[in-house]
Parts: sequence; C-alpha cells; structure tokens
Amino acid sequence: MEEREGELRWDGLCSRDAATRAAALDNVGQAVLRRSQSVAPGRAAGGLPVAAARDGLSEALVRLLMLSKRCPFRDVRERSGAILSSVQELGIRIPRPLGHGPSRFIPEKETVQVGSEDAMMHALFAESFATLGRLDNVTLVMVFHPQYLESFLKTQHYLLQMDGPLPLHYRHYIGIMAAARHQCSYLVNLHVNDFLHVGGDPKWLNGLENAPQKLQNLGELNKMLAHRPWLITKEHIEQLLKTEENSWSLAELIHAVVLLTHYHSLASFTFGCGISPEIDCEGGHTFRPPSVSNYCLCDITNGYHGVDDIHASPAASIPTAESVCEVEALMEKMKQLQECRDEEEASQEEMATRFEREKRESMFVCSSEDEESAPTRDVSRHFEDTSYGYKDFSRHGMHVPTFRAQDYSWEDHGYSLVNRLYPDVGQLLDEKFHIAYNLTYNTMAMHKDVDTSMLRRAIWNYIHCMFGIRYDDYDYGEINQLLDRSFKVYIKTVVCTPEKTTKRMYDSFWRQFEHSEKGQTTLPPLPLLTTPSAPQVHVNLLLVEARMQAELLYALRAITRYMT
Repeated sequence: MEEREGELRWDGLCSRDAATRAAALDNVGQAVLRRSQSVAPGRAAGGLPVAAARDGLSEALVRLLMLSKRCPFRDVRERSGAILSSVQELGIRIPRPLGHGPSRFIPEKETVQVGSEDAMMHALFAESFATLGRLDNVTLVMVFHPQYLESFLKTQHYLLQMDGPLPLHYRHYIGIMAAARHQCSYLVNLHVNDFLHVGGDPKWLNGLENAPQKLQNLGELNKMLAHRPWLITKEHIEQLLKTEENSWSLAELIHAVVLLTHYHSLASFTFGCGISPEIDCEGGHTFRPPSVSNYCLCDITNGYHGVDDIHASPAASIPTAESVCEVEALMEKMKQLQECRDEEEASQEEMATRFEREKRESMFVCSSEDEESAPTRDVSRHFEDTSYGYKDFSRHGMHVPTFRAQDYSWEDHGYSLVNRLYPDVGQLLDEKFHIAYNLTYNTMAMHKDVDTSMLRRAIWNYIHCMFGIRYDDYDYGEINQLLDRSFKVYIKTVVCTPEKTTKRMYDSFWRQFEHSEKGQTTLPPLPLLTTPSAPQVHVNLLLVEARMQAELLYALRAITRYMT
C-alpha cells in the first residue's frame, strides 16, 4: 500500500471485497511492523526523528485499535488485533479503549456487540463502514431502531457525499460550525477528520475568521437556527443571497440549512444519549497500562470507572410495584383522554387558550444549573458570538407571533421547496420524519397491542410548542396529562441546551418504564429491542426529528417569503 508523507493508506479496509481487504491488511501490517521495529527499545529510528516516528506510529496503533473493536468485517477485526499483539511483543506499549461502550448512559451489555449482530444490522453496519470509513457510536446506539437507522444513514450519506450544490469540504465545515454551537466536541472531532480527508484547508480549523467570507456570513443564520429560530426573517435570507461575490445561491442555501439543522439536532441526540468519544478520537483511548482492577487512577480522574460503578446496580433491573403503578396510571390517562375526545370537542378558542398556556408554562421548565454535564473540549473558535444562546421566545415581555402550522407546514410547503431546490432531499427528510413519528412496537410495560400514538404526538407537539408552533387541531391540555415535569425538563434540555444534559436527567425521565416497558418494546426478529434502553433511545429520536423539523420550518418560511 502506498505511503505518502509518512501516512498509511487505509482505504482498502472499507471494501466489501474480502480479497481487497486482505491485500490492504497485508500492506498495513507490514508498514506498521516496519515502523515499530524502527522505534522499538534499543533500536534507531530508521533515519527519522524518534519523536516523529513515534507520533506517526501512535496514530496507526490507535486506528488499528478502533478497527479491532468497531469494524463490521471479522477479518479486519481479527487481523488488526493480531497486528497490535505483534507490536506489543516488540516492547512497544499499545493503546486500549477508555470508557465502556458507545454510551455513557447505557450499559455496554445492553448495546449490540460488533460481531454478534444479526443479518439486518450487519448490512447497516457494513454500509455505514463502507461509506464513512467507520462504525461510529451514534450508529451503535441508533441501531436499537434499525428501520430509523437505515433512513438516517441514507439521508446523511446523501447530504455529505452525493452530488449537491455545495463542495464536499464546505459540507463538513458547515457540520463543524453547527455542532460547535452546542459545544459538541464529539461531532466536531469527526468532521474535522472528514474535512481534512476530503482536502479541506487546515487553516480554516484555526477559527471561523480563517474560513472564506461566504462561510463566515452563514454564522448569523447558524446561531439563530441553533438557539432562536423564531427570529429568522426574509431579511436574513436576503443578506446571504445578495452579498456580491460572497453570495449564496438558493440551492446552496437550502443545502446549508438542511446541514445546519441536521447537525444541531444530531448534537441533541449525542448529548441526550450520552454518546462516548470514538475510540480513535481524543478521550476514547489511552496508552497508559491498566491496573489490576482493569482501570487506573488516571481513568478515574477522567470520569471512567468500572461498569458496575457507571451503571445501575443489578437491583435496578427488578420491577417495583411503584413503577408498575405508574405505567397503569399513564395508560388510564390515555384511555380517559380518548374518551373525552369522543364525547366532546373543545372550541377553537379554548384550544388556542390551552396552547398559549402550555407555551407560557414551557418557559419555566428549565434544567438544574448546578448539575455537571459531560466535559467537552472548547470548540468555540468554530463560531462567532459565544454568548448567544437559547432564550425563551416570549420572556421579558417580548412577543413573537405564534407559528400556525396550518399556514406553513412541512407537508404542504417545506417539503416541496426543499425537493425543488435540492432534489430528493425533501423525500429523504420526509421519510425520516415519518419513521421517527410513527415508530412503535405497540407495547407498554407488560401490556401488548397498545396504541401509543397519543403519547408520541404529545412529545412531538410539546417540542414544537416550545418553538411557538401550534397545530389548530390538537388539544394542548393533553400534554400536562401525559408528560410529567422530569420528562419535560429532559425534553427541553436535550432540545434547547443539549450540552447541559446529565445522566441524572436521563435516568429520571420516564421512570415508570425503567424496569418494565423497556423489556417489552420488542418484535421477535429484533432481540436488541428487548433491552431496557430502547424506549429512551426512541424518545431521543422523536426529539431529534421534531427539533429538526421546527428549525427547518422557520428557515424555509423565511426563504419562501423572500422568494415571493
């Protein structure tokens, strides 16, 4: 395999052809062993400075560690592990993973183990690895719901790699800008690597001011979409489209808006599910040796403990009478609300009053500021105006008109606009929205054949209510009946300020499903869904898609007003 400027070529390992992978493995193995022998204890560095040789080798060893744990192809996993063992035998310390599994919130034993997945999951994993060159932790958590994951991967692949208005390096840089607004170093790290891989200028990574003026001009729209999308007007769109040599075309702007909203919402999923750093990224591995207890003091100080310390004790998996009663109570509320719907329908005036009341009350739902969230690397250089953040749209007497979905909706307006200016993307987004919204296994705790649509609609409409979006045909009085305060706190935190999400919030919401419904959300062919965390991941998918659609509606309405 060709080596250029001391870098290894890994491309062949992503091939679906076993012979191509075997040849690539041979070349990578030979190159890594040559480097290892040149820096092994007591040897010269083969003409290269020792430090440089060691640095280049370290990167290769970390990549091999990732492949040995996260590659869906068994031959690559086994051979990568064997190469690492050979390096270790030369007296060179090899890396090991930090943490336990793809999520800090979900016990590793509940997640799919690469190599033990069924045929459907393997196909998804192979597709992801072949197109992205990695099997990331987001995928390993989303696979709790394979139907959604397939749609998500297809959409993301189209946005990042297929023909479109924007060049590839712009797409990844916009992803960096969007993820950085929520200090999501996990996504920033991934797209920094991708940006460089497709030929992006490393100087741009020193700060937004080093990027082209055209991208800098996108900063204002980025911050409003991420934190206060209701402030976006057609004037903001006009500034981007009519800025002389740095102007955006309508098609480019649609592509950029979809990318921004995609990565804002994906940051919500990343924090909401406690996604761990990738093995080959900062915080995902260490070269320090393990102690006898399999983790050392440095790991403890970085927040990594044993599996039993991180996750719930075995006793937590035992259903309690209280949790069973809470499930029964929720089901009874759903039944009563359905009966009320059938008996009488509230007037339009009353429906509007209930929406305004819920919108007002949502302002006072906030996360606890004194809880510690996951530490993240400072990524503020990738965006401007670091003090700009989420603010409730009607605080301090400021009034923003309610966004009536009947006047501008995704189905009737946004979908066609996106599809016209960025062909096929409207269809891909529409499919993803519908899968997340309609995803159900018709179970609740030990009960089967349960219609959960009322609960799913309450979650979706509560998120849109927080953004000022009202559906005239929905009774917002149902939200307070179905969503308790701890659940609302979790929803608002993940959607509006995801970087403040904590494991305590994740554990506290929907407590009634911790021991029961989690173990029943299953279809026979998908044993992974019997795990306790499937419902919580499902909730996060609803949050992701509802947030993305809300942001899109405000941006697309402004674009439509500019065009007309």
